Amino acid sequence: MKLKLIYCFIFLLIRFTAFADVIDIKGKVVDAKTNQGLAGATVSIPDLRIAVATNIDGEFTIKSIPTKGKFVVQVQYLSYKTLTQTVDFSSRASLVFALQPSVIETHEVVITGTPITSGSRSNSTSATVVSKEQLLGSSTNLIDALARQVPGVSQITTSQAISKPVIRGLSYNRVVTLNDGVKQQGQQWGDEHGIEMDQYAAGRVEVLRGAASLQYGSDALGGVINVIDPPTPSEGNIAGEFLTNYSTNNGLSNTSVMLSGNQDGFVWRGRGTYQNAYSFNTPAGRYINSGFNQTNASGMFGLNKSWGYSHLNFSYFKDNIGFYDADPGDPLYNNSTSRTIDYPRQDIRHYKVALNNNFLFGSSSLKLDLGYQKNQRRELEENPVPNLFFDMNTYSLDAKYYLPESNGWHPVIGLSSSLSHSINLGEELLIPAYDEYSTGAFVYAKKVWGQNTFSAGARFDYIKNKGKAQNDAEGNPIFTGFDNKFSNVSGALGYTHIFNDVLSFKANAGSAFRAPNPAELGSNGVHEGTSRYEIGDANLSPERSYQADATLEYGSGFVTGSFGIYENYIHNYIYASNTNKEQTVVVDEETGLPRSYDTYRYGQVNANLYGFEGNLTLHPVSFIHFENTFSYTEARNTSFDRPLPLIPAGVLHNTLRFEPKFKGIKDFYFYAGIDNFFKQNRIDPTFETPTDGYTLLNAGVGATFNVGKQPLKLYVSGTNLTNKAYYDALSRLRPGRFSQEDPTYGVYNMGRNITFGVYIPFGTNK
Repeated sequence: MKLKLIYCFIFLLIRFTAFADVIDIKGKVVDAKTNQGLAGATVSIPDLRIAVATNIDGEFTIKSIPTKGKFVVQVQYLSYKTLTQTVDFSSRASLVFALQPSVIETHEVVITGTPITSGSRSNSTSATVVSKEQLLGSSTNLIDALARQVPGVSQITTSQAISKPVIRGLSYNRVVTLNDGVKQQGQQWGDEHGIEMDQYAAGRVEVLRGAASLQYGSDALGGVINVIDPPTPSEGNIAGEFLTNYSTNNGLSNTSVMLSGNQDGFVWRGRGTYQNAYSFNTPAGRYINSGFNQTNASGMFGLNKSWGYSHLNFSYFKDNIGFYDADPGDPLYNNSTSRTIDYPRQDIRHYKVALNNNFLFGSSSLKLDLGYQKNQRRELEENPVPNLFFDMNTYSLDAKYYLPESNGWHPVIGLSSSLSHSINLGEELLIPAYDEYSTGAFVYAKKVWGQNTFSAGARFDYIKNKGKAQNDAEGNPIFTGFDNKFSNVSGALGYTHIFNDVLSFKANAGSAFRAPNPAELGSNGVHEGTSRYEIGDANLSPERSYQADATLEYGSGFVTGSFGIYENYIHNYIYASNTNKEQTVVVDEETGLPRSYDTYRYGQVNANLYGFEGNLTLHPVSFIHFENTFSYTEARNTSFDRPLPLIPAGVLHNTLRFEPKFKGIKDFYFYAGIDNFFKQNRIDPTFETPTDGYTLLNAGVGATFNVGKQPLKLYVSGTNLTNKAYYDALSRLRPGRFSQEDPTYGVYNMGRNITFGVYIPFGTNK
């Protein structure tokens, strides 16, 4: 009945707005100095999910654009500064965008993951945009690719297939991953639970650093990773891509094919991706049973009309991941390159349907995102019968209404709600079956005057978690159950100032909150994926965060860069730890033999996280770029005056990139880079061990060739070229993280890896 009411509401909105006035917008993109047209420039309107390319004369046409309303337009072209401009289409005038030649192409980009779409320089949130091309390379998953690109972002890894995002030292349920406008829900509380998402489906990715709870509610204390689909082509056109690559270290082969089209406003897209890898190689040998295979299929169909757009997205994700259940002293490596995944392993399925809408009402609009997700996570120990089997269904709604601008103020009101239902279908139990309900509402306003932008907002959240009690066959309690209700009011302030064309400043301050998740409240059992016994606490309080940050950005023809500082005080910070070397003995039901597990209990402390991050790029000449990114996080458990666990080491990335021009070859580049990871001895001494610093050498080369009129991009990238033996501070396989009994137990990170890739974009441009 709820779904029927929602669909009727959408239908009525479409009927009321179906007869809005529309026009075809014509324009031209030119060189600001020569006034010559630029062929192949991209003109996009993110809020309408439309992108077109200019023809040989630099001209473009965007059809069926609403005559009322202002929209942010982004114009991009290689070797020119990106132009971001708000356009009022009611003037019906032909548009001319004059681009300035520059080695800086992304100093100003559009950010859509904040309450109001705007250029990055006038947006107070610290944000980085990662393009489709930057996601290609030698990474093994989406988070791995982002951690190599974005300052302040790192990853908690388990082998090669599982990466959990870390932003400014915060991870797990403190970072929101967004796709198709819907929060990704996949039992992300687990140490070895990765992100169920196709790396190659993204058109681009926005990484928002700092608390984003105002718009996204609980769980966004650390930041947001917003995965954005490619825009639909203009009317009468099709667009597609084919990509494939192969990595030497683990035999990882990736193949992905996408095709999309637009016929009279009916838009569609389909994609299929397959990945397969055998055990990864370290300087000491191949880590046993660390291969994986992944199958992804997704599609979209919908309407782009004068009233806005309505897109129905659907996807299927399947991941099989091998694990090695070793005891201290067992061999860790062999030389097998078999692609057969042995037991123990994970079998993960994720199904998702999302309905994304943007309804235009003249100078106001309504964005409405509805989602359904089904996450099935099986952990198989010795046979196809799962030992642990979590089955979760999540329904979600997110609505934002944009009121007309008034005296320079841009107000937004929002409402979000979700319902999750999780049950246990496996033989073993770790967390109780539970229901989680959340709802929240926010108000937000943004004002621009001169070179200043001010924003403010407030949010109310209500969350209810109910865990079900359960006894074993003898009537002994396994789970006592819990029924918790949490509510909170939070607020945020933001300010930006653009001093001139090259220098700008932004700052934020605010509060946020996160409710304890069901695993923290009710765990009681062996977690096979982490080889430990976990115990929750039903009396945990919600986390409350108070954070502030400030960033200075500079971009000229010779130097571009940014430097930011931040502090985040979190009251009642929750994490699991093993104190006093506590162990729990469990009798294996199949063998009848006892086995000891380290016991991890969830508790709370007060925490303070602070640090800095930034980037600096030097352009001595147009074809040479010396790129540097750096980040450092200090995290203290202020209750016991010691470091917090699972905090990334300081890192400095240095890359020298050459982009000379050759006749007949486009976008040629060559780079060599050094990644410096510093020693991490800021650890929780109760269950962590320090890691040494290390330096990795990377390099790559690539270019685009035209076969007739068809572009063909070829690239080769290499990581850890010296085959350095090292342990990353956030690897769960490093010494002391996987076994307290033997602190020498540990698995090196991946050794030398060289990836060969092909990328072929294709389509029409009518």
